[in-house]
Amino acid sequence: MTMHDIIIKPIVSEKSMDQLADRKYTFKVALNANKIEIRKAVEQIFGVKVEKVTTSRVRGKMKRMGVHMGKRPDWKKATVKLTADSKTIEFFEGMA
Repeated sequence: MTMHDIIIKPIVSEKSMDQLADRKYTFKVALNANKIEIRKAVEQIFGVKVEKVTTSRVRGKMKRMGVHMGKRPDWKKATVKLTADSKTIEFFEGMA
């Protein structure tokens, strides 16, 4: 598994944008990735220093299309806090 397989995409929401001031960045990550792998992937891809990683599993919502019921897949969310002396992730700069 490569570093880009672990970090799937950034999460851009109202809450995640508010956390940018606290140097916290939120990503959708692989379901089987652990905190150590997520830390290494973020540090290698973005060239930053990670202080703390928190993860949570998000259950997929039940959806209906007419009479048919279905379920969106479960996914994992990771919030990464950078150290005080680390540079920021430029990807998020234009969005805040």
